[in-house]
Amino acid sequence: MLNRFPSPNCFFFSRQTNRFIYLGSLVFPVQLKHFTQVEEKEEMAGGGAKADEPAPHTPKDQLPNVSYCITSPPPWPEAILLGFQHYLVMLGTTVIIPTALVPQMGGGNEEKARVIQTLLFVAGLNTLLQTWFGTRLPVVIGGSYTFVAPTISIILSGRWSDPDPVSRFRKIMRATQGALIVASTIQIVLGFSGLWRNVSRFLSPLSAVPLVALAGFGLYELGFPGVAKCVEIGLPELVILVLFSQYLGHRIKPAKNIFDRFAVIFSVVIVWIYAHLLTVGGAYKGAPHKTQVSCRTDRAGLIDGAPWISVPYPFQWGAPSFDAGEAFAMLFAAFVALVESTGGFIAASRFSSATPLPPSILSRGVGWQGIAILLSGLFGTANGSSVSIENAGLLALTRVGSRRVVQISAGFMLFFSILGKFGAVFASIPVPIVAALYCLFFAYVGSVGLSFLQFCNLNSFRSKFILGLSIFLGLSIPQYFNEHVAINGYGPVHTTARWFNDMVNVPFSSKAFVAGVVAYFLDNTLHKKDNQIRKDRGKHWWDKFRSFKTDTRSEEFYSLPFNLNKYFPSV
Repeated sequence: MLNRFPSPNCFFFSRQTNRFIYLGSLVFPVQLKHFTQVEEKEEMAGGGAKADEPAPHTPKDQLPNVSYCITSPPPWPEAILLGFQHYLVMLGTTVIIPTALVPQMGGGNEEKARVIQTLLFVAGLNTLLQTWFGTRLPVVIGGSYTFVAPTISIILSGRWSDPDPVSRFRKIMRATQGALIVASTIQIVLGFSGLWRNVSRFLSPLSAVPLVALAGFGLYELGFPGVAKCVEIGLPELVILVLFSQYLGHRIKPAKNIFDRFAVIFSVVIVWIYAHLLTVGGAYKGAPHKTQVSCRTDRAGLIDGAPWISVPYPFQWGAPSFDAGEAFAMLFAAFVALVESTGGFIAASRFSSATPLPPSILSRGVGWQGIAILLSGLFGTANGSSVSIENAGLLALTRVGSRRVVQISAGFMLFFSILGKFGAVFASIPVPIVAALYCLFFAYVGSVGLSFLQFCNLNSFRSKFILGLSIFLGLSIPQYFNEHVAINGYGPVHTTARWFNDMVNVPFSSKAFVAGVVAYFLDNTLHKKDNQIRKDRGKHWWDKFRSFKTDTRSEEFYSLPFNLNKYFPSV
């Protein structure tokens, strides 16, 4: 944070030299890191007392008060439980997306269970690849809602006239696979070529705020609206989660680390048992079908449809088919997911108490995320891959940002994807319980986006303009697009080519994408050359992380394993 003093006679008191420094008639930008408060030599009526001004909070490169950072794993028993907790959290998206898509594709409970198993298996592989060779951050790479719209367009394309629903399902799945395989190239090229490194070098704390904040807050539609689908289950989950994570640990000191770190396990088990008692007790007899699907614990159909043991493999649904229009639509969705995942990576680096991501490391992670989408296409998950925002929020709840914990969670994903019946038990958690978890985790990610304001000058009208306009448009534009779909059944861009509609409607329906692009453009075009502006936008705080080797901590957090940096150096 900076201060400018236009007064012709300015004195600053330095605690280092214990004297006043005369600034003369010029205007100097002064960092509060060195000078903490102004002492004005004014006589007050009735005495010579001086008014003390409170000092601002000191900006931190790394988030303090994290119990285990990215390179410091907790003890093995605790790490295993924390890894299982990450597995439970990522199950929400893994189950919700196939549950919505597979019936429209023509599949039944057996196909739905297999798609969930495949998505879980691929998520485990991609999480291991990202934590080993990508950014090396403790991020889960799972399913993404961004790819749902182009997948629905493939389903509704009118090319599927097969009377057999299972055959129709397989044909649509193969078309989705082909589109995902083509779409993966944009992230692979932008990431591994270093182009995304060049783009992210112009990202400042100021432009990162709207991107990261709306990567979390922008998912509010998946929060309480999901809780309200069965409020007698969702609301107790939300209350108990907050109670365990925020209150009990402070009231019962000996069990502090137990209650706050494992609040998800405690709350989910308690409410799941409660929901099962309501189900077997006949609380939903005669209730509408929609209520029974949301509230009952025996309506998922996954346990009966899942095989005991099954190993997903590439092209298990047959050879992929390709359509140029569908591939372009999915390509644009992949680019939107790239921008959203950039916000997720930044949030995860903060919550794991790592230093800001060097652009080369972020670009490397994007390249491996492209590999993740490619694997999704090869295996047939009916969905692409991106950073799991909810798991990034779990890092904040537990205050454990250990890489090993997330790698253990990937082990659980692989294990339960192969043992289908056991995995289906956990996958049958009612959706309102998952939505209650989202309320907390998305809020955490949104808040860490706001925390980057500590590096910016909020007394600058330029900063206020960029923040206000980007966040407002990031909420308002997608609201218009989503309302149009809800009322008319299609987006504002409506032609006979559904793939072209998606190329426009999908980017403008993403709150994080719109806010991030607007903030990035304004921040890099609006009065950028002024040196004071550079400090107002917080760019000087990230200068030492612009290159991989300018800060020794970057090597500690982001170096490749097995001495691979020697062969694949980061710049």
